[in-house]
Parts: sequence; structure tokens; C-alpha cells
Amino acid sequence: MAGGFAVANGSATDYGGSLTFAVILTCIMAASGGLIFGYDIGISGGVTSMESFLGNFFPVVLRRMAQIKENNVYCIYDNEALTAFTSSLYIAGLAASLVASKVTKAIGRQAVMLLGGAMFFAGAALNGAAVNIAMLIIGRMLLGFGVGFTNQATPVYLAEMAPPRWRGAFTGGFQFFLALGNLVANLTNYGSSHIRWGWRLSLGLAAAPATIIVLGALFITDTPSSLILRGKMDAAKVALRRVRGPNADIDTELKEVIKSVERGQKNEEGAFRRIIRREYRPHLVMSVAVALFFQLTGVIVLAFFSPLLFRIVGFGSDGALIGAVILGAVNLGSITVSTFTIDRVGRKPLFMIGGVVMIICQVAMAWIMGAQLRKEEGTMPHRWAVALLVLVCGHTAGFGVSWGPLNWVIPGEIFPVEIRSAGNGITVAVGLGCTFIQTQTFLAMLCTFQYATFAYYAGWVVIMTTFIAFFMPETKGVPLESMNSVWENHWYWSRFVKERDVFKKSLEI
Repeated sequence: MAGGFAVANGSATDYGGSLTFAVILTCIMAASGGLIFGYDIGISGGVTSMESFLGNFFPVVLRRMAQIKENNVYCIYDNEALTAFTSSLYIAGLAASLVASKVTKAIGRQAVMLLGGAMFFAGAALNGAAVNIAMLIIGRMLLGFGVGFTNQATPVYLAEMAPPRWRGAFTGGFQFFLALGNLVANLTNYGSSHIRWGWRLSLGLAAAPATIIVLGALFITDTPSSLILRGKMDAAKVALRRVRGPNADIDTELKEVIKSVERGQKNEEGAFRRIIRREYRPHLVMSVAVALFFQLTGVIVLAFFSPLLFRIVGFGSDGALIGAVILGAVNLGSITVSTFTIDRVGRKPLFMIGGVVMIICQVAMAWIMGAQLRKEEGTMPHRWAVALLVLVCGHTAGFGVSWGPLNWVIPGEIFPVEIRSAGNGITVAVGLGCTFIQTQTFLAMLCTFQYATFAYYAGWVVIMTTFIAFFMPETKGVPLESMNSVWENHWYWSRFVKERDVFKKSLEI
């Protein structure tokens, strides 16, 4: 797609475009869509550790906390209504992501980001004013619709607008803003926890990141590819000129974008039916595997429930919220490091480094929880509680330099245009579906498996790191129009994609 390079006979040709202020501003404003998802991840675990919130909606949990010596400390927060509050957002997001592809094709990526931000704003307002569990869950579902739409449209938007040599950094910007939203949410939780109605403030302030994405979407142009798909050639040329600068050869680049779009339109078969064909097998596998493995790193449930986890090991309410703030700051810092190295080091080395760090930290976390936590008292020696916090931060840092940003970078760049929206839609749907399952079951799993929960996630990180080592091709610096070459040269996937090349040549003839 639009990216500053032409591809001819397998080589990349620079069009002369520079890293313009317009493309930087456009990508930053689009990436700010990550704020709403990040804010929600941080806010959910925080408010569920506030006694004022629990007293209003989940008094059973409060009674368990008061009777801790009569309960297994791992099971204090195992409550169906509490997990429904957290997970309802993700089942709604899953539903939205399944239709987002068609909506995007009809109205464009920019409009879908605008729609998602508006729905998130409505959900935030309803949650802040909630007086019963029904209002909370309806508000959470509106938030979910907003997350589903923005998460589908934003990474693809960034991949199509960013120049190839900086595509990893710009697309990874979505995760940067996600981490920023998470940190802001944790700071908000800490500040509002000292106010009786602070939970309303925490939930209602989700309207702030929603406002940012809505205003941002109003001031950016749609991608050239999306405009061409809807027959707006003149607008596509204007959009390309705006982001590439006056010295870029946009006519040549525009022709390449048009050719890429036309190749995708030659086959009238639906994108979702097309992606299951054998020649698209690597793309289908990656659309599912990347999202699934991202969730199975365990970092999402740690982010959601970190305040609850820190309370379980003996931190007080304030200490638990401070621990979550530290975790958010580490996440943001590690993602910042990844942003500046992803297009220099490459994708696979970061996957490997992050995987090793996460495995070590999760195994150590399981050992400390198993050996040092006094379950019936709900306490842990202070030095071991601090060590656990350090290990959770280490795990988060490993995630932040690898799976955090790369979960958004890889799906945004590996799909050919004819299946790009469908492929990214599958990735988002799988991710939100897995998040729903994990948030719905994590507290029950923690109650049942206890410290072995963290060994479970360590085992999955071993599997996913091995998978990446053998099956993920390196995509650093490859223009989107020539991305097929990385699959053609792969030791395993080449047997599938070469069949598509034969099919495309028959169409051109």
C-alpha cells in the first residue's frame, strides 16, 4: 500500500518521499486509538480493588475479604458477577470486530475509528453514572464495540500510511498509546481511590481518551488504499501528496497502489472465503496464531488483575495500586525502547529476547507464589513480595519489547490487500475472544491452580517462541506490495504462496 516505495521485479524502488510532518502527525493521531483500549485495561483491575466500588456492586467479595482466614486467599475475588463486569467488554468487542471489515470497506478506516471513539465515549458516560450491575455491563459492552472497531481499523491504517523503513515504529505506536492509556488509568485509580465516589471518576474519565480519538479522526485523511477501494481517486492522490511531501513521486506510487487494489478486486470472492483457501494458508495461520499467542503470554490478565494479585500477596489497597502504576510505567518504557529498535533490529530478534525474559520471570513467579505465600493468612514476607513485583515488572518489560508492539505490527503488514481487512478482523476477533475467555476464567483458574497458573503461562511462552523461531519470516523494511516475497522464500510457507502467484498470473493473462 502507500508506503514510499515501488516494487518492480521483486526489488524496492524509493519514490523520494521523506518522513514528513504530515505523516508523523497523521500516524500519531491514528495511533492514539490505542489510548481507549489501554485505559480500559488499567481501569478495570483498579476499580475492582476499590472497596467503595465493591460495596456498591459486589458486596460478596467484600465479605470474603473480611473473612480472609476462613477463605483460601487465591479465591477471594472468584465471583461470577465481578468477572462478567470485566469480560463483557470483550465479547462485545469480538462481535464488533467480526463486522468491522465490511463496515470499513463501506465507509473507510478513518470513519470506523471515528465511530469506535464515539461508542467508547457513550460507554464511559454510562459506566460513570451506573447505579446497578446492568448499567455497568451495558456500558462495558458499548466500550467493547468501540474497542472492536478501533482495534480493527487503526493498525491497518498505520501500516498503509507509514513509509516502509519506519512502518514498524509507526504501527508499534498503537501499543505505545495503549501502554500510555494503561499508565494514565493506573494513576487515575490511585488518585481516585481516596475518594468515596472515586470509582465513578475512574470509569467516567474513559471519555477523555475517547474524545482524543474522535477529534484525531476528524483531522486525518483516510488512506489512499481505502479511498481507491471506494472509487475516490482524486482524494487518494491528495491524501498521498499530503503525507509524502512535495518531492515524492506520488504518481508512480499511486499507480502501484491502484494496481495492488485492482489485483485484490479481480477475484470477486468474499475476503473471508478467500482467506481460507490453501494459497492464503500462512496468512490465516498467522492471523490466528499471533493474536492467540499474544493473549497466552499472560500479560493481559496480569494487567487487568495486577492490583488484585498484589493484594493477594500482602500489599494493602494503596500498595496494590502503586504496584500497578509501576507496572504501567515499565510497560510504557519497554515499548518506547522497542519503538526505536524495531526497524533496526528486526521483528524476530525482539520476539526471541522477549520470550526468554518472560519464561524466566514466570517460572520464578510460580516458585515464589508456591513457596512463600501463606494462603490461609493472605500474607507473604515483604522481601518476597517485593521480589514478586520485580519479576512481574521483568515479565512486563519482556512483553513490552516483543509481543506488545509486534502483535499490532505483524498483522498490519503481512496481509495482501485483497484479504487485509478480513485478516486483521480475524486477528482482532481472536484476540478479543481470547481476552473474554481469560478474563472470565482467570480468577477461577487462580483459585483452582493457584501458583501453577504462572507455570501454565510460561509453558505457552515456550511454545510461541519456538513457533516464531521456525515459522515467522522477518518483515523488517519490506514494502507492503512486495511482502509476498518473504513467504515465497520461507522454507515452509513457500509451498502455499507460490500457488497463489500462478493463480494471479492466470488472471493477468
